[in-house]
Amino acid sequence: MRGKDIRKDEWAIVLDFLAHGHYAMERSQPVAQVLGDRYFSLLEVIIREGVTLSQGDRVYIGDGKRDRVKYIRGRIDVKDLTVAAREELEPTIQKIVQKNPKRFIDFFNKSGQITTRMHQLELLPGIGKRHLWAIIDERKTKPFESFEDIKKRIPLLPDPEKMIIKRIIEEMEDKDKYRIFVPRADKRR
Repeated sequence: MRGKDIRKDEWAIVLDFLAHGHYAMERSQPVAQVLGDRYFSLLEVIIREGVTLSQGDRVYIGDGKRDRVKYIRGRIDVKDLTVAAREELEPTIQKIVQKNPKRFIDFFNKSGQITTRMHQLELLPGIGKRHLWAIIDERKTKPFESFEDIKKRIPLLPDPEKMIIKRIIEEMEDKDKYRIFVPRADKRR
């Protein structure tokens, strides 16, 4: 595994907090299901005694001293999320995308070919050949500056922000072999 770039989130957003854990745990202890705010890692973390979290709280999960998280129990899949965490997933992804739009606008400006017949832009839901060529032609003229700019310059394009969010969820659910925003997870963290 040496030399392999392992991408780890430093910070995560709480999707759900269970003060006494859940049925699959060997012993009762506070646990949270969290979403990494950079690489969209879904993790289950054990919370320090006496700490209470709320949905939407941002917690440090990096390698340094953690004040609220005792340790990372492990990666989880979308299907392992609680009902509350699953309901919180899409709005949380939307907040992450809105907080750092440049990263996602850059994708529209810089994405390239995957194969000789397929472009990265085609991985976004709602983009076919016609939209692909419209985006490529427009970005040659001038790079896109915002999601609004993309909507204005590419007629009939579905909402680009929603396409990004939908793609992130598809990658988290492992629905496609290609990855743009969510690195393939090594189940061991």
